[in-house]
Amino acid sequence: MSWEENVRRAVPYVPGEQPDKPNMIKLNTNECPYPPAPGVRRVLEEFDPDTLRLYPDPQAGELVRALAQYYQVEDSQVFVGVGSDDVLAMAFLTFFNSGKPILFPDITYSFYDVWAQLFRIPYQTLPLDGEFRIRREDYRRENGGIVIPNPNAPTGIFEPVAVMEEIIRDNPDSVVIVDEAYVDFGGESCIPLLKKYDNLLVVQTFSKSRAMAGCRIGFALGNPKLIGYLNDAKFSFNSYTMNRLTIRLGVEAVRDRVYFRETVGKVIATRERVKDELAALGFTFPDSRANFIFARHRQAPAKEIFSYLKSQDIYVRYFDRPRISDYLRITVGTDREMEALTGTLRKFL
Repeated sequence: MSWEENVRRAVPYVPGEQPDKPNMIKLNTNECPYPPAPGVRRVLEEFDPDTLRLYPDPQAGELVRALAQYYQVEDSQVFVGVGSDDVLAMAFLTFFNSGKPILFPDITYSFYDVWAQLFRIPYQTLPLDGEFRIRREDYRRENGGIVIPNPNAPTGIFEPVAVMEEIIRDNPDSVVIVDEAYVDFGGESCIPLLKKYDNLLVVQTFSKSRAMAGCRIGFALGNPKLIGYLNDAKFSFNSYTMNRLTIRLGVEAVRDRVYFRETVGKVIATRERVKDELAALGFTFPDSRANFIFARHRQAPAKEIFSYLKSQDIYVRYFDRPRISDYLRITVGTDREMEALTGTLRKFL
């Protein structure tokens, strides 16, 4: 058909499987195993549905102010979107237009190359070293922008802020995006570097540490000029991207600092305990600073382990890709879920 000649074709991102079975153990999409902050439930109980007849605040001002206060920046330094995927896609669209290739690691979040292809942005993937770490010298080349997740996904490795700062400093003519979806689980944020570098954009999400993957809230922090350009692009695309209820829920999640720290602390404690148990079972893995463990077994193939766990209604993530086809990405669940996982692995092995 002739009209197909003008279709913008793309190979879409494939998310983790979303099974819905009774008594399953779902450890494949890095969701938080605990509920959101108590204030979120209270808002849901008290929310007046009659207000849904009205458009939401296009600026999501209440949420922007809450985030600015939490991270000690100005309101003009905060951009919010429908999940960090929305924020990142808008950043690609806004900042990566030079015609030069953008740079990101070869083993990383697999949405980056999808956006690059969709928006017709040339890109180069730079190989991580044998221990899955960034080679900072690789980023000293001409480019149209840089995006690096820290901690990385799917490896869970955290690069020191000094490494990230060197890359930002060496590329003053490019926007450098640091994707910090997992930083709350043991990393250190690059947010303090915003005071020194006007080419830095830090992106975070409510989906992991704030237990709100179902709400879709993401945000970026940067200098006011960067944020202004992002808002210009957003309002040229869709002015009302976040609904009234989600804005209120997000505000309550940010306000409850005590619950946030407790929840993150529980995930970290479980992660560190499970590392020891997996090591005793013959697994090796990088030192994760995320809410998952990227593990391979010394003898058993990852694909066989993945298939067996699935047959037992335990879901983990398997990537059939070069360099990582022997690994499983295992989300950190509750203690009960992780005990079931290790017990099932013990039987299989």
